[in-house]
Amino acid sequence: MRALVQALADVSAEAEGQPQRPVSRLPNDMHLPDQLQVIGVDLLEFESKLTEEQKRRADEAIARARTALF
Repeated sequence: MRALVQALADVSAEAEGQPQRPVSRLPNDMHLPDQLQVIGVDLLEFESKLTEEQKRRADEAIARARTALF
């Protein structure tokens, strides 16, 4: 899930015109769902600015996570 959070954060940063930054690793991985939620809300806010390439990368990251988790 960590890779998913980072991949989506990278796409979100690009859409916002910001540099990519590493997502902070919190002391407990139980916080990853919270980080994923925050990144998801950011992506929704900038959804209209996503390029087809960015959408493809986000979809691929989600598919990889789904395969790894399920």
